[in-house]
Amino acid sequence: MKPYAEVIGDPIAHSKSPLIHSFWLDQLGLDAEYRRFHVKPDDLAAYFNSRRGDPNWRGCNVTVPHKLAALDHVADPGDVRGSIGAINTVFRDEGGMWIGTNTDAAGFHAPIAGLDLTKQPVAVIGAGGAARAILFALSKLAVGRVTVLNRNPLKAAALLSTFGLKGDALPLTAPLPAAKLLVNASTLGMTGQPSLSIDLSPLPDDAVVYDAVYAPIETLLLAQAHERGLDTVDGLEMLVGQAALAFELFFGVAPPRDRDDELRARLLA
Repeated sequence: MKPYAEVIGDPIAHSKSPLIHSFWLDQLGLDAEYRRFHVKPDDLAAYFNSRRGDPNWRGCNVTVPHKLAALDHVADPGDVRGSIGAINTVFRDEGGMWIGTNTDAAGFHAPIAGLDLTKQPVAVIGAGGAARAILFALSKLAVGRVTVLNRNPLKAAALLSTFGLKGDALPLTAPLPAAKLLVNASTLGMTGQPSLSIDLSPLPDDAVVYDAVYAPIETLLLAQAHERGLDTVDGLEMLVGQAALAFELFFGVAPPRDRDDELRARLLA
C-alpha cells in the first residue's frame, strides 16, 4: 500500500482537504494518497487504535468536532493543550511517536498578515476549536478589545481569559461592536448547519470580514459584507494555509505554493 494521510471529522463529506493534498501530491510526483474518513465522536478512540499499527499511515487532519478530544490520544510535546487547547493535525515524528499540533493559527493569520490590527477592536463568532486557534493568533498581534459572540457567553469569557485578551463575551444575538476585523470561527453558515445572519451595520467602512467556513465559499456572511463593500477573506485561504503546514509534516516536503491560483480554481470548480 501507498503511504497516506487523511482528514477525520463528523461530518466529513464536505471536506476539500483531499482535493488540496492530492493536487500537491500530483504536482510533486509523490506516490502517496490523502483521504477523508468519517469518524463519529464515540468512535474516535477506535479510529486511533486502528491506525496505530499501520506503517503506511502518515497522520491526519482533525476537524469538527474532534479538535479538543483528539488531544487525549496523542503526544503533546509542544504543550498545545496548554496554549491553544485544540489540535488540527496529528503526525508521526522520526521516532514513530504520534504528535498533535495546530496549524490553524498560522493558517488563519497568513491571509491578513499585512493588516495592522495593533490596538484595533476585533469580533469573533464562536468558541470552539477553530476559535481557540484564532484567539491564540490574535493574542500575539497586540489587538485591542476582542468581543467573542457565542451561544454560551460563559465559555466565550473563559477563552478571553485563557488567552489574556481584554474584551467582552456576548450572546450571538448581541449587536456587533465597531470592529476592524470580524471573524466567523463557528460552523454557522456551513452547508447543513444553521445559517448566520448578522447585522453588519456597526462595522466601519474599512472593516474586514473573515469567514472560516469554506462550504459554501460564498457564505451569507460574506455576501452581506460584499453588499456593504467591505473587504473579505473566505475560508479557502485559511484552509489552504493550514493544509500547507500539515502537508509538510505528513510527507516531508513543502507543497508547491506557486500553484495556488490553479489550486483555488480547482477548489471553486
